[in-house]
Amino acid sequence: MLFDTFEFSIFLPIVFILYWIIPNKNISLQNCFLIVTSYIFYGWWNWQLVPLIAISTLIDYAVGLLLLSNSNAIERRILVSISVFSNLGLLAFFKYHNFFIDSFVDSFSLFGSNLEMNSLEIILPVGISFYTFQTMSYTLDVFKKKLNPTKNLSSFAAFVCFFPQLVAGPIERATHFLPQFQNKRIFNYDSAADGLRQILWG
Repeated sequence: MLFDTFEFSIFLPIVFILYWIIPNKNISLQNCFLIVTSYIFYGWWNWQLVPLIAISTLIDYAVGLLLLSNSNAIERRILVSISVFSNLGLLAFFKYHNFFIDSFVDSFSLFGSNLEMNSLEIILPVGISFYTFQTMSYTLDVFKKKLNPTKNLSSFAAFVCFFPQLVAGPIERATHFLPQFQNKRIFNYDSAADGLRQILWG
């Protein structure tokens, strides 16, 4: 789903209204609602891409908790390496797999060899760079002890997949954005009206 489509013009008001119907004392329920609606938003084009966000979310959530309970410097480096390599590995595979295969085949053709290697029909997940670097930056902040890891999976998952910035950014640092999913939210009419004006202006 794109921001400038008819579907989104229906989707956003429904999500907005239903979100504020949920009692603001129930932060976990609000976060779960945002996760579900964000996954619907992201999977509108292709549901097969949704598990990738879930995988990145679970990897970095788990690594964050393990870093919290581990004071061994070597083991902490191993944990953060798992996060970095798994995230960059997914990103590299989906963005550059066919590029490297085609380049490898072309390099052999320069020497008169016809190497037969088939490219894979890989769909590039929309916004994969944004949520990959966002989850990875969280782990790095936890590793550097700039941020205490959250034990609340719904808060972390909502931080990763929040649909207004999921496919177009910006990449938000967890130190700034994650606390907003952990604290009580209060409806503010002036802020809502200002947000609507900016949406219409955009």
